[in-house]
Amino acid sequence: MKTLLIITGPTGVGKTELSLRVAERLGCPIVSCDSRQIYRELPIGTAAPTAAEQARVRHYMVGTHSLQEDYNAGMFERDALRLLDELFREHEVVVMTGGSMLYIDAVCRGLDEIPAVPQDVRERVRINYKEHGLAWLQAEVERLDPEYWQIVDRQNPARLMHCVELCLLTGGTYTALRKRQQHERPFRILKIGLNRPRSELYERINRRVDQMMQDGLEAEARSVYHERERNSLQTVGYRELFAYMDGEYNLERAVELIKQNTRHYAKRQMTWFNRDTEICWLDACADYETNCTTIIDLLRHDGV
Repeated sequence: MKTLLIITGPTGVGKTELSLRVAERLGCPIVSCDSRQIYRELPIGTAAPTAAEQARVRHYMVGTHSLQEDYNAGMFERDALRLLDELFREHEVVVMTGGSMLYIDAVCRGLDEIPAVPQDVRERVRINYKEHGLAWLQAEVERLDPEYWQIVDRQNPARLMHCVELCLLTGGTYTALRKRQQHERPFRILKIGLNRPRSELYERINRRVDQMMQDGLEAEARSVYHERERNSLQTVGYRELFAYMDGEYNLERAVELIKQNTRHYAKRQMTWFNRDTEICWLDACADYETNCTTIIDLLRHDGV
């Protein structure tokens, strides 16, 4: 049976290189499962695979969309399943890698139809947000859906508002809407998670942010500053630099906040991943070849 091999874990843990080595050993492509790497304008801030890395292994779902295009997990589910159907015609295994939790769930489990939010409900939430600010919005999500509060990007008002809207509309939780039914897939799924001791992971995150700044993250953020209200840019790295450009604080403080908020994001990712009992965890501190061999052995054990 065809197998989708998912290599996931928190940001900065080392997924990219391991995925490349596994894909090279298997002679298969890589599908990115990252909600921001799909945007061609954001290669630095999203740590998208470089041209050299893409030359090593064929990648899909990287730089395929513009910021002007709205995109979400439901669209990713549709596009990824269509793509996998094509790739499995030539390959027994396809590697999917990334840390976007909802996108991974969309491919593995499927997303239920989320009801459309009536304009009056949406307007009520937005008026309250404008009057009472982000703190009100955060408190509402924590009150209405404590489980989603543990993993949501708490600085992203669009996602917070969407949760509040659906809770008010249905009388239930956004979490429950997303967990109602698991859809069958015509392929086997093997999930591999990478993790490191927290102190080491955080140090890697700090170094990676410094490298992004050296690679031109500030210039990249300036190039999309005029699009800063888009939901696709309500993400770590860009929010902080936009605030710096607006004069809220200096560049040094912006970099400190990017590191801090990225660490917080990694913690929320692990909260989400730790609830998934299907993930087989590997120590990212082991050398790449050791983990690569372990994954190949797991695939063989599954009959691949």
